[in-house]
Formats: sequence, structure tokens, C-alpha cells
Amino acid sequence: MSSIEPVAPVLLFRDEFLAVVDKPPGIPVQPDRTGDLSLLQQVQSLFPEFSVGSPHRLDRPVSGITVFTLNAPALRAMDALFRERRVTKSYLAIVEGGMEPKGELIHTLSHAGGTRKAKVDRAEGEGNARLQYTTRAVGERFSLLEVVPEGGAFHQIRAQLGAAGHPIKGDVKYGARRGEPDRSIALHAWRMKFTHPITGAAMALEAPMPTRSIWPALVGLVRAW
Repeated sequence: MSSIEPVAPVLLFRDEFLAVVDKPPGIPVQPDRTGDLSLLQQVQSLFPEFSVGSPHRLDRPVSGITVFTLNAPALRAMDALFRERRVTKSYLAIVEGGMEPKGELIHTLSHAGGTRKAKVDRAEGEGNARLQYTTRAVGERFSLLEVVPEGGAFHQIRAQLGAAGHPIKGDVKYGARRGEPDRSIALHAWRMKFTHPITGAAMALEAPMPTRSIWPALVGLVRAW
């Protein structure tokens, strides 16, 4: 069982088809083998009259935007959007060390069953995982990045930044020097854009900045987004 007390999610958007929440770190999106209360179960309790579905996941130690559906047609439609990569996602990450102002990382990632970790191979020009990053702030030991991933591979951002020698703060699985006391990692699903699969409305969602750890200090160094 987790030592982290469940935190109620903050509702960012809701209509008759979708409920979008800001996921706290430390809880699973869907029920897992730990038996800990999941985000899906919390959202279902908020909307007991609906059949809540989960079209995508965030890793347990990650925070930020998480989309849930409120009926079967919406779940099928959102599943298709994620599968066809018609959802644009932007993350914020605090990483060890300093990085170039802008850059791209390209790797080939694979996921060996049962390991719960991605295997990383460097790629020259081609690979199944790419991410673009912009360095937004630089502190004494850590940098704040805005990251836009392409590919959707398992643990993609975590594995690629770790392979580049700049692991995410707290992410000991991919090379961070030490973990966080609350077992979170400094990765936050910040912004998401897609066309609403039922209404056709343009959706531009944003989760609030984290307030834990050194997030406020680094965010405070950002002059403009």
C-alpha cells in the first residue's frame, strides 16, 4: 500500500461527455495491483450517474491533465484521438543540470514485459520516440523544460531525458540522484489540445503549476511563456 494519502483531484473541465481533472502525483489513474484508490475511482464517485471511462494514463508519480469520458461513445471517440495521435500534449519537467535553449531528442524505445522500465537505444535521425524541448528556466542544479513528445512510447519523456544525461528530478528509475519525499517526480502534464470528439469544439486545456518541491522557485524565473 502507498504511504501517500489520496488527494482529491481538481476539476478543470466538464460537459456531458468529458471530465478533465488535474491529477495529483502519487495515485494511479486506473486500479492497479497495489489496491490503492485510483483516480478513475475518485472521478466515478464524483459522477455516479455516469459510466466513467479512462482513455489515457499518466504514470503514478506524474501530475497534471487527465481526461475521463462519461459515456461509451465518448470513450470510443477519445480512444481514437489518442491512438491516432490527434492530441497535442505539452509537459513541464524539472531536470538535473543545464540543457541547450532548444533541442530535439530522438531514440528507439522498447518495453520488455515485466520490467516496468523502457529500454533506450540512441537513434541517428530515425526512431520511434522524439521529443522537442525548450529550456524555460535554469537554476543552480536544475532546469525547467517545456517538453512536447511525439510517439507516445512507454515512459517516453522519463526515459529520453534520462538517456540524455538529464534525468527528471526524483526519477531514480531513470538516473536521478535521489527521490522525492512524497515519491513524486518533477513531471507535469501541463497543456493539452484536441478537437472535442463529440461536439467538435476546439479544446485547449491547462493545469495549474505545481506548488510542491522547487517548482515555485523555477517557475518564478520564467519571464514569459
